[in-house]
Amino acid sequence: MTDSELVEKTIAFVREELAQAEGGHDWFHIERVFKNTLLIAKDEPVDVLVVSLAALLHDIADPKFHGGDEEIGPRKAASFMKSLGIRAEVHSHVVDIVRRMSFKNTLEGNAGKESRELQVVRDADRLDAMGAIGIARAFNFGGHKGRPLYDPEVAPRVGMTKADYKKSNGPTLNHFYEKLLLLKDLMHTETGKRLAAGRHAFMLEYLEAFYAEWSGRA
Repeated sequence: MTDSELVEKTIAFVREELAQAEGGHDWFHIERVFKNTLLIAKDEPVDVLVVSLAALLHDIADPKFHGGDEEIGPRKAASFMKSLGIRAEVHSHVVDIVRRMSFKNTLEGNAGKESRELQVVRDADRLDAMGAIGIARAFNFGGHKGRPLYDPEVAPRVGMTKADYKKSNGPTLNHFYEKLLLLKDLMHTETGKRLAAGRHAFMLEYLEAFYAEWSGRA
């Protein structure tokens, strides 16, 4: 099976698996991350098959929707790739990326050596958490969880540990300060940094408008 055929079969699998997923973590999120990944990969010395499969499979079973089980995604990705007969070195690399790329996993401070492939896919995923789409995804998930838009009495929790982050359930606007506004300075690639700068600026403009409207100044 050619690399192109492997990617097409993976796309079909992921589209079916995520057909009923929450709007911020559905097939369209995967598709955007996949496109971002290919864009970033043009300027990086990476294995295109590895980053393609990792981008497509990175949220195949997000722990947030599976009782916090952080191994269900890697297991599901591994099982699917095994069914396609994907060679061992690609299989293990993709599973490692799926396991390690989440933002909360970087809060532990012991990430160890990371491949450029992991960094490319992570940048692509982080871009989708920023800008206009990142804002839409944040409020979509907040509504899904029944969280308030904003509460001036509840301050954002900065400097959280991974355990703190997993238990966080504050207002959606706090998520900007707890994650989204931090992403620009965490990008790995030059393309990622360039794209993140524009999306970061847009989020700052959005927050300024939000607070103005909230306070009746707009």
